[in-house]
Amino acid sequence: MQFKFSQYQYQTDAADAVCDVFDGQPLQDGVSYIRDTGIRRPTSPALQPAQDAFDIPELRPVQEMLGHFDADDDTGYRNADLLLDGERLLANIKNVQRRQNLTESPKLYTDPAGAVELDVEMETGTGKTFVYTKTMFELNRRYGWSKFIVVVPSIAIREGVAKSLDMTGDYFYTSGRDGNEGYGKKLHSFIYDSSNLNRLDEFAQSSDIQVMVINMQAFNTSMKENGRSRDARIIFSERDDFGSRRPIDVISASHPIMILDEPQKMGGKATQAGIRLFKPLFTLNYSATHKIKHDLVYALDALDAYNQRLVKRIEVKGFELNNMRGTDGYLYLQDVIVSKNRAPQARIEYKKLSSAGKVVTTSGLFDEGDDVYTASGGLEAYRDGWRIAPDGIVPDGLEPGRTGYVRFMNGETLGKGRIMNDGSEADMRRVQIRETILSHLHKEEHLWARGIKCLSLFFIDEVAKYRQYDDDGEPLNGEYADMFEQEYDRCVHDFVENRLDDGSGYLDWLRTTHGRYVHKGYFSIDKHGHSIDSKVKRGSEDSDDISAYDLILKNKERLLSFDEPTRFIFSHSALREGWDNPNVFQICTLKHSDNEVGKRQEVGRGLRLCVNREGVRQDRNLLSDADFLDVNLLTVIASESYERFAESLQKDIETDLRERPIVINDAFFAKTCVPADKLGPEYAGLGDVSFSKDEARDIVYALTVDRLIDRDGKLTDKYKEERFGKDAVELLPEPLRKKVPAIRLVLDSVVEGTTKVLIGNALKRKVHGNPLNANWQKKEFQELWRRINHKYAYTVSFDDDELVKNAVKAIDERLVVSKLSYTVTRGIQKENASRNELADRTHFHRNDSYTGGLDVDASNGVRYDLLGEIAQAATITRRCAARILKSIRPDRFLMFRDNPEQFIARVGRLIVQEKANMVVDHICYDRIEGGYDSSIFTKGGNNRDEAEGYQASKCVQDWVFPDGRIESDFAKDLDNAAEVAVYAKLPRGFQIPTPVGNYAPDWAVAFRDDSGLKHLFFVAETKGSLESFDLRGIENSKIACAKRLFNQLDLADGTRYEQATTYQTLLDEVKALQ
Repeated sequence: MQFKFSQYQYQTDAADAVCDVFDGQPLQDGVSYIRDTGIRRPTSPALQPAQDAFDIPELRPVQEMLGHFDADDDTGYRNADLLLDGERLLANIKNVQRRQNLTESPKLYTDPAGAVELDVEMETGTGKTFVYTKTMFELNRRYGWSKFIVVVPSIAIREGVAKSLDMTGDYFYTSGRDGNEGYGKKLHSFIYDSSNLNRLDEFAQSSDIQVMVINMQAFNTSMKENGRSRDARIIFSERDDFGSRRPIDVISASHPIMILDEPQKMGGKATQAGIRLFKPLFTLNYSATHKIKHDLVYALDALDAYNQRLVKRIEVKGFELNNMRGTDGYLYLQDVIVSKNRAPQARIEYKKLSSAGKVVTTSGLFDEGDDVYTASGGLEAYRDGWRIAPDGIVPDGLEPGRTGYVRFMNGETLGKGRIMNDGSEADMRRVQIRETILSHLHKEEHLWARGIKCLSLFFIDEVAKYRQYDDDGEPLNGEYADMFEQEYDRCVHDFVENRLDDGSGYLDWLRTTHGRYVHKGYFSIDKHGHSIDSKVKRGSEDSDDISAYDLILKNKERLLSFDEPTRFIFSHSALREGWDNPNVFQICTLKHSDNEVGKRQEVGRGLRLCVNREGVRQDRNLLSDADFLDVNLLTVIASESYERFAESLQKDIETDLRERPIVINDAFFAKTCVPADKLGPEYAGLGDVSFSKDEARDIVYALTVDRLIDRDGKLTDKYKEERFGKDAVELLPEPLRKKVPAIRLVLDSVVEGTTKVLIGNALKRKVHGNPLNANWQKKEFQELWRRINHKYAYTVSFDDDELVKNAVKAIDERLVVSKLSYTVTRGIQKENASRNELADRTHFHRNDSYTGGLDVDASNGVRYDLLGEIAQAATITRRCAARILKSIRPDRFLMFRDNPEQFIARVGRLIVQEKANMVVDHICYDRIEGGYDSSIFTKGGNNRDEAEGYQASKCVQDWVFPDGRIESDFAKDLDNAAEVAVYAKLPRGFQIPTPVGNYAPDWAVAFRDDSGLKHLFFVAETKGSLESFDLRGIENSKIACAKRLFNQLDLADGTRYEQATTYQTLLDEVKALQ
C-alpha cells in the first residue's frame, strides 16, 4: 500500500504566505560561484582511472540524480542574495498578515546577523513537513533558491522527515504544484553525517534542490567551536580526508535557507548561535506552539484545524476507581518545589479517609517533619515511619545526576515522578486494556466496510511489563501482554455472541483471530536482539534510538494492510514522537498520568486523518461532515478521570491558541469589564466598569457613525489619530457618558495589544474583600450579637447497654461496605470549537458512564487494631466497641475483608448516630468565658466571583455567598421583608459544640422593634428539605442540640432558634410564638 497525496487549500495558503513575503525579489536560477574543492593528494598515473572509466550506461540515472557530481569541477551553486530592503519586507509581511487575518507585526524580526525570521504555526497532525516541502519547491520556482537545511529537535522527527521527503518525491514531481501540474523537479535530500562529509560536496556543487536534514543534538554539539566532541572537531577543523577544508565553510558558502521544525524544543541560545554560523539567507520556523515569537505569516492552530476538519475528533474515556482500599500505602511524588523564601516542599499524592468514610486520592504540600499518616486521616498503612525525615526533601540536581526525591523516617525514598505501593495499579491497567479493546472492536466493525484498517497504540514505560526472556533468551509474555491476550479473547467472545451477523464478513473474520497474534511490540533492540527500554537523555522526553524508529517507519505502510494481523501495538513512551500512523484510532498510556507529558502531546500521535486500504485519505473532499466526524474519531483511554483529562487537554489547547485580531462589536463590549484600579484615582467612584447589551450597542453605533471602526469591526486610522473624541462622546446617551474613560481604555488596549491585561470577563468579576458595613453598627444587630456571642461547654450521660443494643441493631440493618469497582466516563469534542468554550472548559461534553466490578483481595497484609480503630472513630471505650462487634451478624463482620477502612469508618459512624440520638435528651450546656471577635466575619478575606454571590442591602456585609438556591432565596427575602431590620450570614467559625461534632448555624436575624413581633432575635437554619443521609442522622442531632441550647435553656437571653426552608416558614414560626 502506498499513500495517495491530495492538494489542500491550507497547504497552498501556507506556502504562498511565506513566498509572498519576498514579492519583488527577482528570479535568479542557479547562481554560481567558485567553490573550494580542497587540496588533493597526488596519485600515481597507474592508479588514475581512464577518462571514461565512470561512463557506465547503467549508472547514468544515478549520476543524474546526484546532480552530475564531479570532484574536479570547482563550480558551485548557492542561493541568490535577498535584494529587498527591510521596509519592503515588512510591508510584504503586513500584507500577508492582513490577508491571513493575523495581528500585524510592529517591526521586522531578524537575527543578530540581519537574516529575516518568519514563523508558520501549524497544528500537530496537519502535515508541517509536507507544507514546508511544498514551500521549498515554490521558493525555487519563484526565486530560484535551491539550498535548504532542515533542523529537527530529535532523531524521531529527523527519521520521519527523511521518510516524508522520500515518499512525496514523485507527487511533487508530477502534480504537487496545484493537484494537476507538478514542479517537474525532484529534491535531493540527505541526513547530515559527520563520517560522510563528501555528501557536502554534492550539496554545494548541484544546481538542483538540495536539502540537508540535521537533528538538534548533532546541531548544537557541532556548533560549539571549542567543544571537545568529535562532531565539533570535525565540522570546525581542516580535515585531510576533506581536502584540508572546514565542513562549515563548504555548507555556509551556499547561503542556505534554514527551516526549523519544532524550534521550541531546540533550546534558545545554542541553536540560534549555530544558525548564524551557517550564514542563512533567512530562517523559517514551523511549530504548533512557538515559544519565541517572530513575524507570523501563517497560522493554523488547534481551533482552525478542528473546525476545518483537518484532524480527527477526540473522544476521551476516563476512569475512576470507586471504594478504594486504604491498605496499600500508595504514594506518588508529583514535584519538589523550591522557592527563595522557604525550605523545599514536596507535593505528594496519597490516599485519605474522608469524613464520609470513603478512601479518596488527594494531594498536598509537605514540609520536612510532616507525617503522611496524620494527613491521611489515620490510615493504618501509613502509620509506621511515613514522616518526612530531617533534610529529607531533596530538589532536582542537588545530588549530581539525580532528580528530586523525598526520604522518610523509615528509610524509604521516593523519587520525583515515581509511585510507591500502588495496590490498584494492576487493576487500573487491566481496565484500560479492556476498554481499549472494546473501543477498538466497535470502531473496527464500523470501519470494516470502508476498507479502513483500525490500529490501537499502547505506550508503556517499562518493556519488561510487555516482554521478558527466559534463561535461553526465548521471549516470554510480560504482565501487560498476558493481560491483553486474556482480555482480547474474552472481549471478542462476548462481542461476537452479542452481535447479529450483517453479512459484511467482519464477525467471521473476527472469530479467526486470537489474542496471541494480533499484538506486537516496537522497542529499542540490544545486541542480542532483545527488546529493551529506550534510553532517554537528561532533559529530554524522547529516545535517540535510530534502530527503533527505523523499525516503526519501515512498517508504517505494512501496518495499514489487512494482510498484516497486527492491530494492537505496544511501544515505549520514549518512542512516542516516532508514531504518526494515520490509522491509530485508540491511544492508551499504561502509566501514571503526570505533568511531564502534556495532554496535547499525548493525543498528538493519533490526530492525522485516516486512510483506506488504497492509501486514500478520508477527508472532507470525500466524506460528508457527519461521516467525517464519525470515521475520523480518536479515542483516548486515559489513566485518570474523564473530568481531569478533559480539563487538562482543553487547558493545553487554549494556552497555545494564537491571538486573533479583536473584532469590536456588541458582544465584545458586553463581555468586558474594566477593573477600577486600571482607571486611576480620579475615576475611583466608577468602581469596576462593565457594559450592558444596550450600552454595548450604543458604543458600537457611536464608533461606526464617527468612522472609528470599519465594517469588519476593526479600528480605523482615524481612531488612531483622534481616539474616542468629542464627536463620538456626543453620540452616546447621557447616562453612558460617565463611562467614557473606561471605553477609551478598552479601545486603547486594542491598539496597544494589552486587551487581555486590562479587560476581564464581566461574568467573572471578583469580590475582593467583604468587610463589615454600616448595618453592623445598627442597634438591633449589636443587641442580637450581644445575646448570641458566647461560648459554651456541655456535659452528657447515657447508658452503655442501651447504646450497644441500638448500635448492633443499626449495624445489622444498615451497614453497607462497598467492594472495589470502576466507573468509565466517556466524553467527546463538540462538533465545532470556540475559544470561549475552551476557556470555560466546555468544549467537551459527557456522553455516558457505566460501572464495572473488580474482584480483588483487599487485605494487602496490613494489620489493624480493629477495636482501637472503632473505639477512636466512635469516641467510645474499647470494651464497648468489643461488645458491639461480638454481637453483630457474622455476615456483617465479614464485610471487613472487602474494605477494611470503609468498614471501620461506617461502623464508627453508625455508632455515633445512635449515640447522637441518645444524647439530645440528656445534654446540658453551660456558658464559659470568652466570645467571638468580629473578625470571624472577614477572616481570610474574599476573592470570589460576583456571579456566585448576592449583593445584599440589610446584611452586615455587602455580599452574601449562599450555599445553593434555598439560601440565595432566603437572603433575598430577608432584604425585601419589611419586618427585618438587619441580618448576618454567620461564618463557619461561629460554632456550637455538640457530642457529635461542632455545629455552625446559618443565619442571625433581628426584626424591627415596630414589627409587632414578640420575639425579635432569631438564629435560623436553612437546610432545604433535610433529606440527605447526614441530615437524617448526625446533622439532625446537631440541630436538636442547638435548638435545646437556644430555646429550652435560659442561656441566650430569650433568643430563639428555628429551622426554615424559606423566609415565610420562619415568619410563620415567629408568629406562632405570639
